[in-house]
Amino acid sequence: MCCCSPRVDQRTCLICGDRATGLHYGIISCEGCKGFFKRSICNKRVYRCSRDKNCVMSRKQRNRCQYCRLLKCLQMGMNRKAIREDGMPGGRNKSIGPVQISEEEIERIMSGQEFEGEANMSWSNNGDSDHSSPGNGVSESNQPSPVSTPSSRSVELNGFAALRDQYIGTPVSTHYQYLPHLFSYSAHSALMPPQTRSLDPQSHSLINQLVSAEDLEPLGTPMLIEDGYKVTQAELFALLCRLADELLFRQIAWIKKLPFFCELSIKDYTCLLSSTWQELILLSSLTVYSKQIFGDLADVTSKYSPSDDELHRFSEEGMEVMERLIYLFRKFNQLKVSNEEYACMKAINFLNQDIRGLTNASQLEQLNKRYWYVCQDFTEYKYPHQPNRFPDLMMCLPEIRYIAGKMVNVPLEQLPLLFKAVLHSCKTSVSKE
Repeated sequence: MCCCSPRVDQRTCLICGDRATGLHYGIISCEGCKGFFKRSICNKRVYRCSRDKNCVMSRKQRNRCQYCRLLKCLQMGMNRKAIREDGMPGGRNKSIGPVQISEEEIERIMSGQEFEGEANMSWSNNGDSDHSSPGNGVSESNQPSPVSTPSSRSVELNGFAALRDQYIGTPVSTHYQYLPHLFSYSAHSALMPPQTRSLDPQSHSLINQLVSAEDLEPLGTPMLIEDGYKVTQAELFALLCRLADELLFRQIAWIKKLPFFCELSIKDYTCLLSSTWQELILLSSLTVYSKQIFGDLADVTSKYSPSDDELHRFSEEGMEVMERLIYLFRKFNQLKVSNEEYACMKAINFLNQDIRGLTNASQLEQLNKRYWYVCQDFTEYKYPHQPNRFPDLMMCLPEIRYIAGKMVNVPLEQLPLLFKAVLHSCKTSVSKE
């Protein structure tokens, strides 16, 4: 039984507010906006706005300004890389959610510059360029592609001195100019006024089942340390391994309690877990276990003093992961993700039909959509005055996937320093709020 179908008819298009027909090119939209976006990209259309590029988008007014309509499609996360190159129906590189690209790239698309650059490139290469964002956040090797990767120059500009500053007390900048602005929605986007509504009973039931499958008890790994004790690199690394073991064990136990456990094969579950366990651990650490991770663990890491050699050996991958983790922590801290939202996000991330080796990808896609709709239903009901909350939550998932993939490239001996820098920076930023 598919639990998402009844909800499709009640979804609204994120572009114009018309009745949505499903997930098209990464976001929930109507047939009209789906077709308009596809035609605009396939035909490399360049539009002009006769007003101030701030036209209202609604079902009745969406055809009045093609420029603002395409602009909102891009701002809300429609993925142009998901359009089939042959122009036939059906997308490609299906995504669990929207992609967000920089204002610079949006301007390049709207002005036609991006299409000029693509004239000499083959779409068979996914059309990726220095200015492009990923199709579905997953590359050939199942590792995420960056939405916007800080250049090596940014790492050099930050330097290792900046890394040292982040955990010896220097105030942390509130802006990270080299990080991708995944979560910045246009301030002039046309938003529908909040309306009082009820939560669909089916959504309520499915969310309760997901939350019941979670182990929300505090982590059992001891993270208390005596005052004055100096923690060594080996001791901190051992503690991080114990935490990872406990978090992984909780994910394995979680799978057996999922409401759709009997719907998938053991082979698919094994494939999904082996590909997403790092993402699941990272998501849980940033949400339901954040008080312990950014509290107790931060206290332990504060008693670890890395050597000069460790500082100078810190890799570019480590720098990038550090910056992105700090940025993502601040986003989650701002959103204050509820247990219900966390449970939905975790299920959506886990049900990734793009992973290689799956026996029933189409079934996973349907399950993915089911919980996508359920999560949207809940956020719109629970937070009616935060119309961008659901897109914000979904935009966190490709970033988590990318960070988890990048952490694999960080040498193990650098993890203690990485965690110290991240936890200190995050704890400092929270204490100043």
